[in-house]
Amino acid sequence: MDTLVTNARVRTFDDALPWAEAVGVRDGRIAFVGPAADAPAARQVIDAGGRLVTPGIVDSHNHLLLGFDEDAVSLEGAHDLTEVRRRISEFSSRRGDLTWICAENAVYSVVEGRRPNARDLDGLTDKPLFITTYDQHSVWLNRAALAVLGIADGADVPWGRPERDEVTGDPTGWVTDFYTSAMTEAGLAALQADVPMYSPDRRYRKLQSSMRMATALGITTVVEPQVPLAELPLFERALAEGVLTSRVIAALFHPVGADGGFRRRLRDAVDSAVDHPMLRLGPVKLYADDVIEPHTALMLEDYANRPGQRGRPSYPGRELVAVIGELDRMGFQTHTHATGDAGIRLTLDAIEDAARVNGTRDRRHGIVHVECLHPDDLPRFAALGVTAAMQPRHCSPDLVAGTWMENVGEERWDRAWRFRSLLESGATVAFSSDWQVGEMDPLVGLYSAATRAGLDGSDPWTVDERVGLDRGLEAYTVHGARAWHAEHDRGRIGTGLFADLVVWSGDLYDYESSPEALLHQRAELTMVDGTVAHSTGTLTDRVGSDVAVDPVTAGTAVEHVHCH
Repeated sequence: MDTLVTNARVRTFDDALPWAEAVGVRDGRIAFVGPAADAPAARQVIDAGGRLVTPGIVDSHNHLLLGFDEDAVSLEGAHDLTEVRRRISEFSSRRGDLTWICAENAVYSVVEGRRPNARDLDGLTDKPLFITTYDQHSVWLNRAALAVLGIADGADVPWGRPERDEVTGDPTGWVTDFYTSAMTEAGLAALQADVPMYSPDRRYRKLQSSMRMATALGITTVVEPQVPLAELPLFERALAEGVLTSRVIAALFHPVGADGGFRRRLRDAVDSAVDHPMLRLGPVKLYADDVIEPHTALMLEDYANRPGQRGRPSYPGRELVAVIGELDRMGFQTHTHATGDAGIRLTLDAIEDAARVNGTRDRRHGIVHVECLHPDDLPRFAALGVTAAMQPRHCSPDLVAGTWMENVGEERWDRAWRFRSLLESGATVAFSSDWQVGEMDPLVGLYSAATRAGLDGSDPWTVDERVGLDRGLEAYTVHGARAWHAEHDRGRIGTGLFADLVVWSGDLYDYESSPEALLHQRAELTMVDGTVAHSTGTLTDRVGSDVAVDPVTAGTAVEHVHCH
């Protein structure tokens, strides 16, 4: 054996041997699973000291290209306008070298009772100010930015939908439909010309930062869910330069309005891609609707606080049905954003129609987010073989109180993030972070799924949909692998599978009755393809030396929050 991890509590998720004490690795694959007493000799022996070992985490929706930006303000945790203004003022005063002031991760509810606007940013800086919301679906601009971009004079922008006051017609400072528009070819080109934060070099630095973080958090496979064709070279460069320390599945973005010629370009890109175990292209990202917070997700009934408004579909009419049908016929697996109950139903209809018309089986199309699910549509996921790619952190009351809860209305809260019901129905539920929308750390996701409570101590809600630790880990591993047709090489610990493993700082199962303790744990060691890709330095090699240490995280827990 090359490496043996022993003296461990190994949760394999293999029905034939659910628990073991040791895992042996040879040539990047698992070659032994069983009792420590039966383990073969190995050149490197890692003593886990009774810690829990699990399959590597599969993060099924993680925006690697939205990683930390040292030249932007983090608004993570800024829950009121005073704090937003303080952080921006402090940053702009010390960064006189920047032509634009950019900020990330704003929440919609920083001004009580209304959405913030351009006037709320007056007096902070004479420079254009560009702020993305935490979900990346909206942008908040100051008056200088509105002027520079021409929005103040009535112009539109290719990377979003400028909002205007219904009475005066003046721009509010809000741009909606941002990330759906910004990742089109025209949108990205214009955004890169307009806003320095989206230059290829800064995007590549974000990718590097996100990859380091993913590996340090025990994530061994990352699905980047929205890669424009124009940014594929960033991933090819990352592969060539050894930046991909965890495996990446890149979902290619299909903009609204793209035609058959564009879909053939997607097919050509996938067919001509290098076949490499660290980088795979293939799924196609679509949008059925937008998001619930700014009332742009598609709902079956009116928003509770906006009578007469039900949001809108991303595609006119039932065009989405035709697009998914053609992509299915071309051999693609789709990964469709749908948050509102009508958006989810439309996507399920499209997938059902594609299978009927094309006669396809086991395509494993996915719907991402699935935030507000009508009870009639819940059994359709299992029946149609559709994956629900969901983010446990998104349901936390500290994120959804004041916006999501009020917009949907209490009478529909029983439709919110139905993890447990979907799992019990037999559906594949692949957990993920939606980084940077939520914290990347899967321990935060496990805590959120187990409690339905906030990180700020806020009371839990919709507790009937809680998911315990073992089921949560299964959703991050077994279901994550199954979602992407990868169960033959990852998601479990079994002979012949990739040696993608995590040694946690303790036995996570000790905290099933007190899940808040999960937030104080960490990934002690991450192994990818049989190689130690991350270690805090606390585990030793019995036959010679310390296990290689990750200098970024040695001796410290990786932060659960976003702040720089």
